[in-house]
Amino acid sequence: MQILVVDDEASIRELLSFNLKKNGYSVETAADGREALAKAAGMDLVLLDIMLPEDDGLEVCRRLKADPQTSGIPIIMLTAKAEEIDHVLGLELGADDYVVKPFSMRELLARVKAVLRRSAKDSQSEKGREETLKIGGLRLDFSSYQAWLHDEPIALTPKEYELLKLLVTNPGRAFTRDELLERIWGYEYYGDTRTVDVHIRHLRAKLKGDENISKAIETVRGIGYRFARRTA
Repeated sequence: MQILVVDDEASIRELLSFNLKKNGYSVETAADGREALAKAAGMDLVLLDIMLPEDDGLEVCRRLKADPQTSGIPIIMLTAKAEEIDHVLGLELGADDYVVKPFSMRELLARVKAVLRRSAKDSQSEKGREETLKIGGLRLDFSSYQAWLHDEPIALTPKEYELLKLLVTNPGRAFTRDELLERIWGYEYYGDTRTVDVHIRHLRAKLKGDENISKAIETVRGIGYRFARRTA
């Protein structure tokens, strides 16, 4: 597995590289946003610091997720900022997880393993499938990870797609936030369940072109979310 470590502090790059290599990963490093964008293609995971010279981490994340060559690469954001807005922005731009500095190496490695495990599981489960699901004006292609709303493509991040797919293929079933974290992110989250809320909010916004679909993603008070019905 190839991991790209992006941080402007040499000591952090060295520390992460040493521990990741010790755990069997191949590691490339980048000290700024431009170098990260140049090296990201072909990686299995990017560990991306938010505070970078040139293009910052949020801009790098946005550009990686917008490029078809790199949009499927999972990203874990590294941030020294504890403010919620930084975490929310990263998640809305398509990041799969975030870790606040200072972090324990044990926790970071656990998250790396979980994200990579989930990514590999997704690739295997989708391999060779050509099934398409249509609900009202929404169409999902399970083999290509693409979605359309009234024949217009929807720019979904991988996690947004997985979340939507899980909900619409289980109409009427209420999923707890913890269950969604485990099913979509593939592990018991170390942080909090705001990750789910952020992705649901972003998903609803992208589906607002069809209110029957966007409103069908309902909040179940005190529990989580469900797709209320199959829309005609």
